[in-house]
Amino acid sequence: MKYLKPIVIFMALISFIACKDNKKTEEVVEEVEVEEVKTPESTTKKMTINLSPKSDSNVEGTVTFQESDGTVSMTANMTGLTEGSHAIHIHQTADCSSADGKSTGGHWNPTAQPHGKWGDEAGYHKGDIGNFEVAADGVGTVEFSTDQWCIGCGDETKDIVGKAVIVHQGTDDFTSQPSGAAGARVSCAGIIE
Repeated sequence: MKYLKPIVIFMALISFIACKDNKKTEEVVEEVEVEEVKTPESTTKKMTINLSPKSDSNVEGTVTFQESDGTVSMTANMTGLTEGSHAIHIHQTADCSSADGKSTGGHWNPTAQPHGKWGDEAGYHKGDIGNFEVAADGVGTVEFSTDQWCIGCGDETKDIVGKAVIVHQGTDDFTSQPSGAAGARVSCAGIIE
């Protein structure tokens, strides 16, 4: 019994100290503030379409469109092209059913501007992407970005859905009306969401 009393006092002292330490920990936790940071959500849309040969060519490939933060980026990768300069445009209708690609209609021109080089103050079609060079291996790549297009937004002056990508045999001269005299349509892909 004589040892029991000091053990009980010792245990009470440990409990008191432990409770006191817990209160200090709780007080510290209560003093910490958590700041909530909200970031704006970014919507990204992406689609890849296949280019099919037209006008008895062998031109195939893919075109990828990606929209993020109000800008649409286009990357076209093609094979089977002849060496030299070729034009690529967006045409008004996503219909690649004809053998010559003419079922796509003319260049996409929702703002009724003259044909020209992209960004020209005198005017240009929203589908006037421009020219690209192809080496002897027949491989072509085009990268293009703009805030003047959208994917499925419903704005008739910006929405590329329902249009077609056409690769031409020749070079766009940026002056001949209404299409730049770029020659035969050698590959086609319909932009259908």
